[in-house]
Amino acid sequence: MPTQRSAAAAAVASYAPGVLVMAAAVGAAVVLAGLQQFAGALVIALALGLLIRNTGLFHPRIQPGIQMATKRFLRIGVVLLGLQLSLPDIWDLGLSVLILIVLCVVLSFIFTRYVGERLGLTRSGATLMAAGFSICGASAIAGMQSIVDADDDEVASSIAMVTLYGSLVILGLPLISSLMGLSPETFGIWSGLAVHEVAQVVATASTAGAAALAVATVVKLGRVVLLAPVAAFISISLRRSEGIKKAVASGRVDPIVPLFVIGFLALVLVRSTGLVPEPLLDIAATTATWLLAAAMFGLGTGIDVPHLARTGGRTLVLGALSTVFLGGISLVGALLVT
Repeated sequence: MPTQRSAAAAAVASYAPGVLVMAAAVGAAVVLAGLQQFAGALVIALALGLLIRNTGLFHPRIQPGIQMATKRFLRIGVVLLGLQLSLPDIWDLGLSVLILIVLCVVLSFIFTRYVGERLGLTRSGATLMAAGFSICGASAIAGMQSIVDADDDEVASSIAMVTLYGSLVILGLPLISSLMGLSPETFGIWSGLAVHEVAQVVATASTAGAAALAVATVVKLGRVVLLAPVAAFISISLRRSEGIKKAVASGRVDPIVPLFVIGFLALVLVRSTGLVPEPLLDIAATTATWLLAAAMFGLGTGIDVPHLARTGGRTLVLGALSTVFLGGISLVGALLVT
């Protein structure tokens, strides 16, 4: 018993500094995110991690706690995202809009991944870009990272591109809509389909009023739901091509579908029952944001900015191509269904 207590105390002493620094960074990220609309808490937390790592502030004492918490917080945060999605609300959009959501996500994902590999990105890097631009920005990148085993630089580059082009879209879509004379419903559908982050969707669609914002938010959540099947498909594909060989060599067999994806789907179903109290949903949404921001901070502390700057040109080109492609097909689709 004394030995077990000593081991537990040693673990707490080892992990506590990193976890406390992570908590402080998350608090700062949440506050800063509330002061503007261009960068959410996840992106700001990543930037703070980058800052600490690349300005000489990263002390070895905080590394064990950050490493321990990052993957755990990431997966729990993705699971809790499931409580933000209600299948009946998404179904109310109508069959034509639902088909459009699926088509835009699938076509954009395939296009971005294919072009990314042609530009020289690794398969894991191209997959992260495809997930971020096609599904739900930084959350999708974070969820996919643990499946494709991408390195921290690839994560940082993908999130940077989602932030950059998402910010440009916030400015560009309302201007194009005004020139074309789009109705609030059409603009709402287009915003929900074409903009990367949920916060960016809100900022974009709110320029056309409450009706556009309501439609855009539900359409965007329809894209978020597709994170689970896309992640499962990628996981199964990797297992077939590489995972079985590794499992045989190591004597370990991983689940065909990651457990956090199953947890995400389970909470989507729970939310869809309509039995979860609203205050609990608010708590879950806030907790998910904090946990994912903590994970982003942890990932940021592992990124070498000089190396990222040397290798970022290809992702910059890919981000532009993906944004234009998704924006174009989603505009055509929004015009056809309204």
